[in-house]
Amino acid sequence: MKILLIEDEQKTVQSLKQGLEENGFEVEFCYDGLMGKHLAKKKQFQLIVSDVIMPGLNGIELCRELRNEGVQTPILLLTALGELEDKLLGFEVGADDYLIKPFEFQELLARIKAMSRRMQGVQMGGNLLRFADLTLDLDAKTVFRSEKKIELTAKEFALLEYLLRNQGKVLSKDDIAEKVWDYESSTNLIEVYITLLRKKIDKDFPTRLIHNVYGMGYVLKSE
Repeated sequence: MKILLIEDEQKTVQSLKQGLEENGFEVEFCYDGLMGKHLAKKKQFQLIVSDVIMPGLNGIELCRELRNEGVQTPILLLTALGELEDKLLGFEVGADDYLIKPFEFQELLARIKAMSRRMQGVQMGGNLLRFADLTLDLDAKTVFRSEKKIELTAKEFALLEYLLRNQGKVLSKDDIAEKVWDYESSTNLIEVYITLLRKKIDKDFPTRLIHNVYGMGYVLKSE
């Protein structure tokens, strides 16, 4: 697995690079967002790990510009900004995961390994998942509701797929964390993604499909 590491603190870069290479990953790095964008577009990486606050182009802008230019490489953002609004912004521009500084290297490693397992497990074939007027194409990686195409990030797509595969079943946050993230995830992170998904799936349509079950979790059902 080849990783692009974008971080402006040289000591952090060397420490993370060494740790990742000792665990079998190939790492290329740079110290600013502009060079990171250049490398992400020029070369093939399986994952981008990027700081948010850095010179040239910050991590949020980097993520937004890469997604707008068609680069779909999974992105893990590293940041000292831990407010819910900051996380929402990162996910809205297309980030796949978010790790708050300071963090233990083993936590970063667990996140990367989980993302790697998900990428290796992508399903092939022309499978469609449907519920009401919602259609998810596992092959084309597209989502339509009432013939309107809905753009989702990779993580939003995975979350919606899990909801569709379990339509009518109440799913706890622990269920979602285990099946969609492959590791223990915070309650806030699950809530953030459900909020983002609702904005795209339910907001502009007369019938809500994603529902809260107070104290228990979430369920995909017709009102």
